[in-house]
Amino acid sequence: MKAVFLDYDTVSTGDLDTSALRAAVDDLLLCDTDDAATPERIRGVEIVMTNKVDLSRELLACAPRLRLIAVAGTGTNNIDVAAARDLKVAVCNVRGYCTSSVAQHVWALILSLTQHISGYSRLTRDGSWTRDETKTVLAHPIRELSGRTFGVIGWGELGRGAARMAEAFGMRVIVANRRGENPKPDRVDLPRLLAMSDIVSLHCPLDSSTHGLIGARELELMKPDALLINTARGALVDGRALAAALKAHRLGGAGIDVLSHEPPLEDDPLLDPAIPNLILTPHVAWAAREARQRCIDEMAANIAEFRRGGRRSRVD
Repeated sequence: MKAVFLDYDTVSTGDLDTSALRAAVDDLLLCDTDDAATPERIRGVEIVMTNKVDLSRELLACAPRLRLIAVAGTGTNNIDVAAARDLKVAVCNVRGYCTSSVAQHVWALILSLTQHISGYSRLTRDGSWTRDETKTVLAHPIRELSGRTFGVIGWGELGRGAARMAEAFGMRVIVANRRGENPKPDRVDLPRLLAMSDIVSLHCPLDSSTHGLIGARELELMKPDALLINTARGALVDGRALAAALKAHRLGGAGIDVLSHEPPLEDDPLLDPAIPNLILTPHVAWAAREARQRCIDEMAANIAEFRRGGRRSRVD
């Protein structure tokens, strides 16, 4: 089978081993991202691999030989899965490949915010420590995490991974009920979780029920010194409402790895440098080299299983 990876440059700088991918197909073309070239690239292939390229119904209709879309990640919101189903094109994703990487990033954000690493680093470099040691040492409020509450929204592989680390810090973990589903006795409804938690970490997929999940009303329910962490999908959070809450000091801080539009638009409210206690990173929580290697190896396994007639990691 002939295959093309439409945006291999989004998962590798040349630092990954592609031998498993090459063994899974007969002919593999690794491409840098070029949306204009997508129709021609997919026209004569049976397998398309993609990380971020949007594959609409119109594009899929241009690929009469296409049989499988292998996604380099968990989310499939860039794929018109309904169109793929109509066209009898299978879709598979990769789950659990970046749990350690994402959990590590979640806690890098949490600890940076809790310990005020950026603020204290500036005070050291600008001479404040030399001029006045006492004021420098107590310039930012540091608190212990032990005994506090870690609220998880999205109890999948990633949410569980972040929660295990919370428990290692001596935190109590609580989990939100899923919207639209029957409540579970060991979980709490979202408003209660927001009110109880010292840290809220988002790990849920983006769909019609979670779009705008955290808006002005939800932020008002949170403790004034609580932290919000989002390494899931940008549109889960109303960026304008979050920016306003942080500027008004109604929230302790936020660590955000994802935005509603990526790369961000110039007028994205969270890009305002005047927002206090906000750490922004460019969607890199998943990007440890080990996680990226695991991802493409899992893609290869999905493709090999598909060619044998199996349904490994199918989402359609």
